[in-house]
Formats: sequence, C-alpha cells, structure tokens
Amino acid sequence: MKRNFGLPPSLEEFETLAMAALARLPEPFAAHLEGVAVLVEDFADAETLALFAMEDPFELTGIYEGVPVGEKHSAPSGTLPDRIRLFRQPILDEWIARGDESLEHLVAHVLIHEVGHHFGLTDEDIEALEGAAD
Repeated sequence: MKRNFGLPPSLEEFETLAMAALARLPEPFAAHLEGVAVLVEDFADAETLALFAMEDPFELTGIYEGVPVGEKHSAPSGTLPDRIRLFRQPILDEWIARGDESLEHLVAHVLIHEVGHHFGLTDEDIEALEGAAD
C-alpha cells in the first residue's frame, strides 16, 4: 500500500515493517537468521559513518554488523551477536525522492540487502542478483 499523506512512520512502525519483511523470507534463509537482531534508528552514528568514509548521514540506509554465515566457524569467542541496523530518515528520504514504490517495498529491499551481507555476499553480488530478478 503506497502512502500518500500522513505523519512519517515512527521507529516502532518501521521496525514492524522490517520484521514483516523478515518473516516473509523463505527457507533456507530464514533458518540462518535466528538470533540476528534488527534495529531501527533515525540515523547512523558518527562512528559508523566514519567507518564508511561518509559525511552525509542520508547516504547510509542500513548496515549488517556481524560475522557472515560462512565464516562463523572461524569467529573468535566473545564475538558480538549479529545485527542489522536500518536507518529511518535516509530510507524515508530515498522513498520520497523515488516516489514510485511503497515504503514497505523499500524497507524490505534495504533489509534484504543487509541479509545478503549476513550470507557473505558483497554489494556487487547483491546488485547482480537484484538485476537478475528485475
């Protein structure tokens, strides 16, 4: 459903959209996502932006932080749990700029991109898969 008016969704509403998208992922992907936290924040913090050499907080819509599935066997003990962080304001900005898709679709797109990183895919791998699916 495309929204044409109203207040922007809250962080909690964004989380609901993300969790609904996560719940729609098919097996065998879903089984490997147990324990991956999904967090929604307004923007990436300064430390995260610096890590990617970004100055504009609107450039980063999401990030996967953790050890990809194929590398779990060599992860050091004490490694933090995997998480996907989605950034509400940049996603809203992109949604408004595009104007041609639902917010639900864009949130799912960003989430699935980060899930791809959880499975060890690079940005180039993910873009190639997305291109093949279009």
